[in-house]
Amino acid sequence: MLPGSFHDRWDALYANPRAVTASFGVAFLACEAENISPVKMTTQSLRALKGQRPIVCVTAYDTPTAHCADLAGVDLILVGDSVGNNVLGFANTVSVTLDMIVHHAAAVSRAKPEALLVADLPFGDAHLKPGDVVKSCRRLIQEGGVEAVKIEGGAPLAPIIAHLVLAGIPVMGHIGLQPQQVNVMGGYRKFGARGNEAATLRADVAALENAGVFAIVVELTDPRLTAELTQLSRVPIIGIGSGPDCDGQILVAHDILGISVRAPSFAKAYANVDETMRTAFATYAGEVRNRTFPAVPNKPAASPPQ
Repeated sequence: MLPGSFHDRWDALYANPRAVTASFGVAFLACEAENISPVKMTTQSLRALKGQRPIVCVTAYDTPTAHCADLAGVDLILVGDSVGNNVLGFANTVSVTLDMIVHHAAAVSRAKPEALLVADLPFGDAHLKPGDVVKSCRRLIQEGGVEAVKIEGGAPLAPIIAHLVLAGIPVMGHIGLQPQQVNVMGGYRKFGARGNEAATLRADVAALENAGVFAIVVELTDPRLTAELTQLSRVPIIGIGSGPDCDGQILVAHDILGISVRAPSFAKAYANVDETMRTAFATYAGEVRNRTFPAVPNKPAASPPQ
């Protein structure tokens, strides 16, 4: 990590966050300790949770799901480009456009979550000219209602991330498996165990920190290396399929609820909503066909005699 970087200056200001009672992170932690409704999560209060407690993140794509996740107390809601394969029927995330992400981000933002709201910058947009990248991110913030963007890519993306942070756009990094690179990779695989991948990922974390990211997602990466990256990093490392020794975890709501068509092997279903939905639809269909729905109490009241 280079001296004089964004996070060197941040750490100098908040060298003892527990002593700075006005800081966002301390206010949030104090609310938790006193069982008070938490304040709105921000990029900086989320960053302040590193080393305090695990950070809970969920990927969601619509208003009711985001509302339920927020009521459950998650810290961060991501409107991911995985909407492509989880909702829109695409084989991967590459087909997801900026318009699609803006549409779903706006739906999630209407839930008015206390959680920090982040959206993925979709395929290819991070590699446009800097001014065009800013325009894409502005759409996510101004039209989609999000408070930060997530960008896939390591050290090579650091200059554009620094440019965005300077423009007032908070950025969450994403390294390890980068699903937007699926066509280059020829599929999905675990990272961190081949050749110089570990050294590359260490360099990615340092470069992204210095560029000003407030957190980094590490996907499908060797758990031992992820644990090391978590210790090295001054910003939260959010794991997905990368083992337990991270600052936090993120899963897709569909995987948590058990309604994914093809859930990844690292996911855990905490409910079987798929079965509940099929049962409900089948019961409804049966009652309609048997003319038991609507029942008498549900029929419209008869018009009074004239």
